[in-house]
Amino acid sequence: MPRPPASLRNSTNRQSSQPPPGPVVPSPGNSAEPAEPASQPSLFETEPTAGESSARSDATGRNSIRAIQPQLFNINSKGDLIQPMAEIPALNSRSNLDVARWWFRSYLEQLNRPKNTIASYMYDLAGFEEFTGAKPLDKVSASDVANFLAQSQKKSTRKRRLTSLGAFFKYLIQTEKVLDKDPTDNFFADFIPLKTPIVLDPEEQQLLLEAAGRENSRTFLMIYFLLRLGFTRTELLAIQPEHIDTSDATYPQVYVSYDDKRWQKKERKLPASSEFTPAFKNYIEEFSPGRKLFEMLPQSVNKLVERVARDAEINKKVTPQSLRDTFAVESAKSGSNSSDLLKILGLAPDPRNRMSVDRYTKLAGGAPVSGDIKITSRGKKL
Repeated sequence: MPRPPASLRNSTNRQSSQPPPGPVVPSPGNSAEPAEPASQPSLFETEPTAGESSARSDATGRNSIRAIQPQLFNINSKGDLIQPMAEIPALNSRSNLDVARWWFRSYLEQLNRPKNTIASYMYDLAGFEEFTGAKPLDKVSASDVANFLAQSQKKSTRKRRLTSLGAFFKYLIQTEKVLDKDPTDNFFADFIPLKTPIVLDPEEQQLLLEAAGRENSRTFLMIYFLLRLGFTRTELLAIQPEHIDTSDATYPQVYVSYDDKRWQKKERKLPASSEFTPAFKNYIEEFSPGRKLFEMLPQSVNKLVERVARDAEINKKVTPQSLRDTFAVESAKSGSNSSDLLKILGLAPDPRNRMSVDRYTKLAGGAPVSGDIKITSRGKKL
C-alpha cells in the first residue's frame, strides 16, 4: 500500500485510500459467478481461441478460465477510482495527471469543500488531461495551460478553467510539495463586466408578498427571507429555527450562522419587521420543521420563486438572486453605502465584491434597471 500524501497523513477523519476488494476469482470447479461492475470489462475470458481448445479443456470437456491482466487503475472524469483491484500510487513529481487528480479530490473532500466545487474542478482537470495527454506533473508547461484555455471562446469558461488549474497546482506546490513551479503563473482571468440586476419596484414587492401569503405560511416566510433580509439561496436552506429570536415580537432578530469556519466572516445579525413574527410562529405551528427551517432542494426554491412571481403577475424574470438584489437596492435607498452593503450581504471586502455592491448604490440613485454596467479594475464606470 503506498504512503498517502502529506495532506491525508495523520488525519483521524481521512478516508482510507485502500480501494474496495475486487471480485472473487472462481476456480474451474466453482459455480459461483464473480460480481463485476456493469461498466467494467470482464477480467476473465472463458472462450478459448482456435488453437487452444485442447490445452484449455479439462477431462469433462469444460473450458478452464484464463485470467486477463487488468490495468493498474482507471479513474473517471469525476476523479473516482473505477478499477477496484488497483492501488493508487503515492504522489510525486513524476505522477501522471490522473493520479494527482485522485489525490486532489481526496484532499478537497477532507476539507468538506462543496460537492459542486469538487465536481467543477474534476471536470476541468479531466478535460485538461484529455487535452495534454498522460503527462507527468513536472512536464506540464505554461504553453499547455495557454492552449487549453484558448480552446474556449467564452470568457466565463476560461475563467473557470484557470481557477480549477490554479487550485490544483497550488495544492501540488503548497500542500504536497511535489512541485516547485506553477505553470498557471502569469495567467490572469478575463474581466467579465457585471450586469446590472433587474430589481422589483415597491409595488411589485408588495404583490409578491401578497401572492406568497395566499399560498401558505412557508412560501411567505421563504420569500420574506430572500426579499426582506437579502438571504442567498444557500443561506435560506441552512437557516435553523434556533437562529431566530422573536422574544421581542416588534423587533425580531435573525442570525445568519455558518458551521464551516471558512465562512464565519459571513455571519451577521439582521433585523426583521414586526410582520415577520406572526408569520414565523404560524409556520412553526403549521409545518413543525426539524433541525433545518426549510427542507427543500435548491432547484425547488427557484421554482417556488418563479411560481409566486407568476401568481403575482409580475412580468420580469424573478429569481432568488433578483430578490436579494432588490433587498440590497432598497438598503442603499435607505442610506447604506457600499461598505454597509458588504456587511449586510455578508460579502468579503475584496475589489470584485465592492464593484458588485457599487451597482446597488448606482441603482438606488436612479441608474437604469437593465443592461450592463462595465466597471474598470479601479471601480469606475465606463
